[in-house]
Amino acid sequence: MPSSEDLEQRRRSQILDAAEKIFALRGFHGARMDDIASESGLSKGALYWYYRSKEELIHALLQRIFAMPMRTAEHLLEGEGSAAERIQSIMQASVQEIRRFEHILPLGYEFFALAARDQAVRRVLLAYYRRYQQILTDLLRQGIQAGEFKPLEPEEFSLAAISLIEGIALFWIIDPRGVDWDRMEQVAWNLFYEGVRRREG
Repeated sequence: MPSSEDLEQRRRSQILDAAEKIFALRGFHGARMDDIASESGLSKGALYWYYRSKEELIHALLQRIFAMPMRTAEHLLEGEGSAAERIQSIMQASVQEIRRFEHILPLGYEFFALAARDQAVRRVLLAYYRRYQQILTDLLRQGIQAGEFKPLEPEEFSLAAISLIEGIALFWIIDPRGVDWDRMEQVAWNLFYEGVRRREG
């Protein structure tokens, strides 16, 4: 028999799965808690037991979406291989996550619009991107010290790396047929690496 903690985790995941689907279909403002309860197969009372408001659901969903890429980046920061190899792996993992969540990618960018008005959403996004940028910055410093990369401002180039992937994702929302992810992942890496690698002579 599952423990109460296991049951709570399953129920929360069940609700977040339903919320993800409803938010993707109707947007944050068009979605209703009634719709999410119906999609989850739970009563409205049960929904409010786990999440007291639509805002709380939005914050929980945001944290879940960003959890996996952050774990991957943290692991690669402490992993083996050259700094360049690990940065490339992080960029590849970011693209894989975007492709895994392609069906809700427009929802991801709705978070950015919401962050302009919702301080709690802004804090979650800011914490994620600051940590993500710090990981890339640390790897760039390692690469500079090892002689892989030329002397540069690591904070600026880490932001550039994030912007390359995020920019392609934004363009995909506007024109999905215009983005070949396999090709653009390699193009983004080539642009970044050519800007940071140390040339002999």
